[in-house]
Amino acid sequence: MRQGPTTAFVGRGLSDLAGRTILQVVPDLEAGGVERTTVDVAEGLAAAGARALVATEGGRLVAELQAKGGIWIPFPAKTKNPLAMLANVRRLRAICLDEGVDIVHARSRAPAWSAMAASRALRLPFVTTYAGSYSGKSAVKVLYNSVMARGDAVIANSHYTADLIGRMHPFAREKVRVIHRGTDLRAFAPHAVEPERVEALRKQWGVEPHQRVVLLAARLTGWKGQKVLIEAAKMLVDRGVRDLAIVLAGDPQGRDGYVKELDGLTAKLGLKDVVYRAGHCADMPAAFMAASVVTVPSTEPEAFGRSAVEAQAMGAPVVVSDLGAVPETVLAPPQAPPSARTGWRVPAGDAAALADAVGQALHLGASARDALASRARAHVEAHFSLSRMVKETLDLYSALLAKDR
Repeated sequence: MRQGPTTAFVGRGLSDLAGRTILQVVPDLEAGGVERTTVDVAEGLAAAGARALVATEGGRLVAELQAKGGIWIPFPAKTKNPLAMLANVRRLRAICLDEGVDIVHARSRAPAWSAMAASRALRLPFVTTYAGSYSGKSAVKVLYNSVMARGDAVIANSHYTADLIGRMHPFAREKVRVIHRGTDLRAFAPHAVEPERVEALRKQWGVEPHQRVVLLAARLTGWKGQKVLIEAAKMLVDRGVRDLAIVLAGDPQGRDGYVKELDGLTAKLGLKDVVYRAGHCADMPAAFMAASVVTVPSTEPEAFGRSAVEAQAMGAPVVVSDLGAVPETVLAPPQAPPSARTGWRVPAGDAAALADAVGQALHLGASARDALASRARAHVEAHFSLSRMVKETLDLYSALLAKDR
């Protein structure tokens, strides 16, 4: 795997963080990779003896944050109103002074502008995590996005993202550190999921006992590829695959029009007994255990690809679009020999290629599937563990504090 653009930040003893106060700023703590990473890093900071503050509007992960040693500071971080963002600079300055903050870490664009201004005013190290493929089709949008490249250290969640930063914001190249999103291998482990959890989830989805689940776990939005998967399902059914259950596990987040499009396409293709819209899933380890195949058929670049990594940790065969950062997480020919395969990569938006790959995965024999699962688990353990992500992030904090002395 390629190294990051710079090796400026090297590992240090985590004891450097004992007694220190790190403030993370994120819009909310609802479900999502950014939100989950915030909680995971807070837990790591608490374990290292640091104070882990999170300024955010709240959300379903607040209770978990607090249970793991983090401290929630209610803060209107979601606002994009310029006047409110200006007021947030004053709020953040006050928080930093009152709490004795040593580092400010921003994880989203709008609050990052306020966090950067407060950090600069107080001469505090400022860290950003560039975790999205931010579109920048105008000079104004590029400028708005650039705040995520203006940290004293810029964390990219993939090499794809690091390359994007280098192209869009060349001034930041020497400050970028690639730290892949980490997976909790204690929770995402086959032995940690009781059969009752899998059975309960299949009943909740409404799939029949004999059906093999092909799972797409993502919010319901066009670029996540739900339509491509439905079209691929039609091809598989036409080829004689009769025990198929396509499960779309994701929150529509108010996209009622898109939901109607999915339902309409499902009806048009005669797949009402094949496609299941399952809504938000709170038990993803069980979901991946329930799946015969997990798909990530995105039609636009993903900045990382958490589902593919978590599914591999559970030993599930994965089929992903060969686009964005997701290919970094899946070993497949021609980049890897067939004997090293952990999944399949297919051209984005190509329903026929997706159907072919899903069909291959469904037809794996028991020994071949077990071997694939073992390779996939080992791949995730080596490169995408939660402990690795947290250690690398805390090492970066320590290096910044040492540099700031």
